[in-house]
Amino acid sequence: MFRLLFVLCGALTPVLCCDWLERYHKLSNDSLVHIQLMGGGLTEQQSPVPFPDKLYRQIYKAKVESQLVFIRDNLELIGCLYRHDNLSSASWDPIRIKHFLDIIYRQAEEVTACVRGQTGRETARETDGETDGLSHCMSTNRTTNPRLRDFYRRLSNSTVTPTGGSVASWELIRKQTVRLLQRLDLLAASIRRRSPPNPQRH
Repeated sequence: MFRLLFVLCGALTPVLCCDWLERYHKLSNDSLVHIQLMGGGLTEQQSPVPFPDKLYRQIYKAKVESQLVFIRDNLELIGCLYRHDNLSSASWDPIRIKHFLDIIYRQAEEVTACVRGQTGRETARETDGETDGLSHCMSTNRTTNPRLRDFYRRLSNSTVTPTGGSVASWELIRKQTVRLLQRLDLLAASIRRRSPPNPQRH
């Protein structure tokens, strides 16, 4: 299905291709529901890595195409955070983890369809559910913003990597993921408000 979406959208401009914006809020809300319900309440412990507020302030001033790439890169890197050999140590609901990651990969694939013509690349989603591991994912991800990739790398290197995936480190990752998804949802909403209406919808 996603391959068909790539074919249909490949020749279109990013903004015209982005019917996914109409669905993004629902998918984003679904992902937030799953990640919040797959464990208990969010930890009150503070992340050792500051949130990249400056990057988000800067991207709001960028062109729509750059904002779409920023959303795509974040979604792929969020997926990277959960490619760890010891994810099971988090003691989260495995069904909700699967649903959460499926939504993240779906969002990444759909926004990739919008920007693929500009970058010539596809999403970094693993094939048939197989993972390459967190370190490999972080090192091979072709994020267009090095500072964004550095934030995710430092986040993983300060939490799950040195602890081998302790319960506390995974809860920090989950807390940061919720915040990231909330900010991405706000960014997508701002793009939706500025995008021209779909002429096929009346």
